[in-house]
Amino acid sequence: MRTRVSRALPLAAAVLAAVAAVLPLSTAAVGEPAPPSYIVTVRPGVDPAGVAAQVGGVHPDRYFHHTLNGFAARLTPRQVADVAALPGVLAVETDGTAGPF
Repeated sequence: MRTRVSRALPLAAAVLAAVAAVLPLSTAAVGEPAPPSYIVTVRPGVDPAGVAAQVGGVHPDRYFHHTLNGFAARLTPRQVADVAALPGVLAVETDGTAGPF
């Protein structure tokens, strides 16, 4: 019985080491919360993707073209200020859920 355990132990250690090497691929620190999501509304005729591209690090989760013209993205406080200051931006609001009145 000891022979089987002693052979399996190095294999198990190698598998755990390989998994541990692959897991921390995120650049965010462990326990650091993701920035909140915002809805950015831009004037009709303004390209939402062009607005997002003007601020470094903004990666929209989705674009809107029917009900409103804009995009949703996770933004840091600095990005919120930078986006809000761009020409053509009508509003930058925290994303949330809507309920009955």
